[in-house]
Amino acid sequence: MCIPSPRCQEDLVRPARLKPCSFHAGLTQPHGERRNRLWWAGLLALACALPFLLGSFRVYQLTLAGTYALAILGLNILTGFSGQISLGHGAFYALGGYVTGGMMFHWGVDAYLTLPAAALACFAAGLAVGWPAARLPFLGLALATYALAVALPQVLKSWLAAPWTRGVQGIYIDKPAVPAALPLTPDQWWYFVTLGLLVAALWAASNLTRGRIGRAWAALRDDEIAAACNGIHVARYRVLAMATGAACAGLGGALAVLVTDYVAPDRYGFFFSVQLLIGAVLGGVTSIAGAVVGGLVLILLPMLADEISKNLAWPVYGALLIASVWLAPEGVVGVWRRIQSR
Repeated sequence: MCIPSPRCQEDLVRPARLKPCSFHAGLTQPHGERRNRLWWAGLLALACALPFLLGSFRVYQLTLAGTYALAILGLNILTGFSGQISLGHGAFYALGGYVTGGMMFHWGVDAYLTLPAAALACFAAGLAVGWPAARLPFLGLALATYALAVALPQVLKSWLAAPWTRGVQGIYIDKPAVPAALPLTPDQWWYFVTLGLLVAALWAASNLTRGRIGRAWAALRDDEIAAACNGIHVARYRVLAMATGAACAGLGGALAVLVTDYVAPDRYGFFFSVQLLIGAVLGGVTSIAGAVVGGLVLILLPMLADEISKNLAWPVYGALLIASVWLAPEGVVGVWRRIQSR
């Protein structure tokens, strides 16, 4: 039995005071921080300009990419930072969508108030799924989330849930109009709403993963036995990662319903969860910024495959996936980091 020592606990929750190597020292200097801030400011300025430069359909696609990015952000926290595997993250995306659709359709709740409600509901669902799975072996959570992704569409269509979900017909909603004081189209308005929530979620996730909780997750990812020997409550932090990832996915699903005006169970099958996992891997599963790249990949890669060959779109899509993993095994963000390091 491992007996954690107080000094080991203190060293684990507090970063070691070591002299950084030249590369990391350069990143921690004011010049490196200023350069990174300029990069992010430039990308944010470009993102704000895009809805005025592109057509309505492209703006709609970018908004959907933002909702996917929120779900992938939760998957990155769960898989990339805490080392757990989820094969059914799309189920929380669906749950967030149904919370928003149901509250608006049945109770007439304001659309903007349903967003935090969806995130909280999915956080609670993540606790409910993660708590029993935390006591299972390593692949227990993967099997539990796989079962959730397979069963949820059928449950949503069942006669028990039909009074709330309206079965296979789904729920149509009337999303609120654009504020009269803003000269924006509906597509542009929901693009900026999604962008604002995505930026806030990225900022919160970045601070969370760099703090004490993030260090505990990294310890679990690297070696659970060593983490337990150093005083980390393995089950508690595993469940917290699951609930946090589920909340991000639920917020993305709620936004997607407001953007598309519709929610139905057939949109959230197991293949959708696989797509989210693909976006996480191609963007960079161990990176916060990789979630944004992954959301864009889920929109752009099928379009590219369709442009190459309409008759063989799926084989081309598979070939593009294989080529992407071969050229960028650490994701797009991993390639960018290697370029920066050189």
